Amino acid sequence: MKDIVNGYVHAATLNGITTIEFFHPQSNSLPRRILESLANEIHTAGKDSNTVVIILRSGGEKAFCAGASFDELSNIENEKQGFHFFSGFAHVVNAMRTCPKLIVVRIQGKCVGGGVGLAAAADYAIAVAGADIKLSELAVGIGPFVVGPVIERKIGTAAFGQLAVDAATWRNADWAWRNNLFAEVHPANDRMDESVLRLATTLAQSSPEAMKELKKVLWTGTENWDDLLHQRAEISGRLVLSKFTKKAIVKFKSKIS
Repeated sequence: MKDIVNGYVHAATLNGITTIEFFHPQSNSLPRRILESLANEIHTAGKDSNTVVIILRSGGEKAFCAGASFDELSNIENEKQGFHFFSGFAHVVNAMRTCPKLIVVRIQGKCVGGGVGLAAAADYAIAVAGADIKLSELAVGIGPFVVGPVIERKIGTAAFGQLAVDAATWRNADWAWRNNLFAEVHPANDRMDESVLRLATTLAQSSPEAMKELKKVLWTGTENWDDLLHQRAEISGRLVLSKFTKKAIVKFKSKIS
């Protein structure tokens, strides 16, 4: 059931295509329970014989994903809680990485922080013009540590460094396309949706075994990420407790309240 007030993760399968949609009223931000549900739905679809290809999307027509929930970040009181929260991003990225089905991600709006990580973890990302991206973590004293490996893998070290260091600047969808984060950028949502459906329908009629083997090839060299991303979650879980970060989060929340 879709809970508009508290957010949701919903999955439905039709003609071999499983569409997983997440939503949160705060610009599709990602609290821990949404992260857990996302990872679980991706894992379930990966094992489902009725699923041939996965579409990952968010609800609404504005932001694709605002990244970590600032409400939850502000309530973290110790390193264990911090690790527990940031490991949620590790679980989602690893679920997407190890899922034997190809994942097409539909990006209808802005991506921040963890949202950029979701785009980078796509096997094929299709976006609309206006889907600007930003890694804002350094601005609040954390750094994009957990999603860093998947973003760096997709766009390269130099481009990742630009995003990570200049944490206050938005890059437009054309920049994301030129740096290989987005495979396609379309001028309007209807064109984007046509392309998403076209690709998903084609893949749903393709060989599941061939796509499974292709996915292994595409993700070669990431076999250590179960450990790596959790190590990165420990870093973020520690930094989120700093005075700098606590003040930055309070300041950010006051701007949007």
